[in-house]
Amino acid sequence: MASRLLPLSRFSKARWHRRLTGTAAALLWLAAASASAGSLRALDDQELAQVTAQDGISFAAHISLNDPTLVGAVSDSRLSLGFNGDGQNRYIVFKNVRGKVDMFAVSLGVQTRSDGGGDYIAIGLPGFVRYTNLGFESLSVQNDPLAPVTGNLGSLNINGTVSLQGQVRLWSH
Repeated sequence: MASRLLPLSRFSKARWHRRLTGTAAALLWLAAASASAGSLRALDDQELAQVTAQDGISFAAHISLNDPTLVGAVSDSRLSLGFNGDGQNRYIVFKNVRGKVDMFAVSLGVQTRSDGGGDYIAIGLPGFVRYTNLGFESLSVQNDPLAPVTGNLGSLNINGTVSLQGQVRLWSH
């Protein structure tokens, strides 16, 4: 039995040795790269205007609203929007807003305008969005947002995917 375990222990030691050697090489490479980057220094406005780089950020999101599978999930939730008209308060009440949204690759960056008129903020639309049971159970208009929901003007449930492309551009004059 011991003779069978010996080759396995030698294999394990060799495997860890290769991992440590690879890790050490990566740490040496990072140290050399940071040493060649130089130290940080302050830039004046003219130097800063000449700096060019790949700017911007990209992110993905997973949003889950009132997931009934979670421990302690709320079974009767409301989203109320209040309005005052003719001296009377009215509320639009969405009962049990829930669902999941997965978004991938929303980007945010600063670009230079082609006409030389300055910079603009470019918001890249997500390339992929998936909706899973996104919606609400009922919609009603009430005088009291905490009163029991008695009317139902409809419900909404969205399942599907969307692919978008393009940008939303924001600039000032």
